[in-house]
Order: sequence, then structure tokens, then C-alpha cells
Amino acid sequence: MSTKFLKIAGAVASLALISACASSTGPDIDTTAGADTGAGSGPVGAVPGSQEDLEQSAGHRVFFAYNQYTLTPQAQATLSRQAAWLKEYPETRIVLAGNCDERGTREYNLALGARRAEAARAYLSSLGVDSSRITTVSYGKERPLDPRSTEEAWSLNRNATTTISSVGS
Repeated sequence: MSTKFLKIAGAVASLALISACASSTGPDIDTTAGADTGAGSGPVGAVPGSQEDLEQSAGHRVFFAYNQYTLTPQAQATLSRQAAWLKEYPETRIVLAGNCDERGTREYNLALGARRAEAARAYLSSLGVDSSRITTVSYGKERPLDPRSTEEAWSLNRNATTTISSVGS
């Protein structure tokens, strides 16, 4: 299992480097999210409380194993950073979107995506984030980060993504 994780981590890092050179119109795959950027100062260039700030400070995407919705230790660490970030911005509301790879039926993947989003929501709630601030949605296999039919692409597409839906009351 650790060899598979290292392969996935390497693939994600490679895609992050490639996407840094690509057009900004495509989806961001931010594998460096959550790096220590200083206590409360936020990342350079990001507006405090913005989507960019969330992505750079805490990370906005957690990944899942094939046909699973159990949070990995890495996913829990990212969600813990998100919870801390959300506590700094108590008026911010988020959407957690559950996603799947292309394998499986549309209906099955919509249900699995919903379980992934709910697992992330439940974990954030357990860390003190008011669940009324969190909306969940499942896109199943409809919004892949990587449209290829490869193990590398499938591992990226099995995720829950956090997006700011509104700020303020």
C-alpha cells in the first residue's frame, strides 16, 4: 500500500509541476497545499479568506482509494487544516464536492461521490466546524480533473474538493 501511495504522490506532484506551466484556464491540482506559510499571515499574494488562500494555506482537495470513502490520514490532515482555516473565517460557507473516477455506472458513482463528500463534511464537523456552513454535492464521474483512462488519472479523480460558496452573512 505504501508503494502505491508513493506512486500516487509522485504522480500528483508531477501533474502539479505540469499544471504550473499550463494555461490557467484548466483545473488546479495543488499538491503543495498546507505547507507552513507562517502563523496567521497567509500565503503571499492570496487575499485572506479567499479560495486561493484556502487552497494555499490548508489545501482544498482530499483523495480516496478505489471504491472507498474512508478518509486516509493524509485526508484527515488536510481537513484538519481546513477546519482551522474555517475557524479563522467563521462567516465563510463551503461546498464539498464528491468526485469519482470514470469506472462504474453514473448512478453508482453519484452515490459514492455523495459518501465521499459526506465523509469530509462529518470530519470537519467533528473538528468543530458548524455543519450549517457546509453544503455537499456529488458530481460522480462528471467532472474529472484528468480525463485520461489511466491509473494516474483515476487516482486524481477520486476526491472531495472544498470550494468557498459565500463569505459573510
